[in-house]
Amino acid sequence: MLPPVVKNLLIINVIFFLATMGLGQAFNIDLNDVLGMHYFGSHLFRPYQLVTYMFMHGGFAHIFFNMFALWMFGNVLENVWGQKKFLIYYFVTGIGAALVQVAVTYFQVSALEVSMSADQISVVMNEGYKILAENKNFADPLMAELNIVFNTSTLGASGAVFGILLAFGMMFPNSLIYVYFAIPIKAKWFVILYGGLELVSGIFNSQSDNVAHFAHLGGMLFGLVLILIWRRQQKRRTFYDQ
Repeated sequence: MLPPVVKNLLIINVIFFLATMGLGQAFNIDLNDVLGMHYFGSHLFRPYQLVTYMFMHGGFAHIFFNMFALWMFGNVLENVWGQKKFLIYYFVTGIGAALVQVAVTYFQVSALEVSMSADQISVVMNEGYKILAENKNFADPLMAELNIVFNTSTLGASGAVFGILLAFGMMFPNSLIYVYFAIPIKAKWFVILYGGLELVSGIFNSQSDNVAHFAHLGGMLFGLVLILIWRRQQKRRTFYDQ
């Protein structure tokens, strides 16, 4: 019911969540700035954030639903794949999600910079993260939007969780998933519908929507590629064993 990798991932995520709250309240230290995933051009970016962002969450609901999905679908996959394969899949999809999000952010930043002066861009890059730390933003709408895109961190295990959801849908396509614990839907259709919803939400993303939709899609994309590679390798091994 709770294989070791899933169990340890749950424990680590909860520890990081409690540490974030504790350090923030006691010492005014924002772990999200340190361990959350920032755009590579930001002063706050560090390479290790490609991994650590997966263990950071923005609130109780965020971590609860991610960990619930990790438990529900992850324990099945780990029992089928084994510990090593599942752990590799988890981190590949999680890191892949971060890379896709960074790529999308690059295009967003480039599109905004076209309509801004060099001085405005410089101010956002050098001072923007300090202003956001004070829960403020620039009065100029373009500078404010660039600041949010450029200096806001990406948090959560959602990219890896979406990769896990895709794997479950591919391996057990006719298994029933109960939406809101009441509405049954086959896993394959659930994955397709959810992926389509994330794509639409990402394309028409509003400034008030703080969900990294393309990171979710990135987790699914990297998961799909990895599963197809594994299946091809398995076919080759089967062919040579015959």
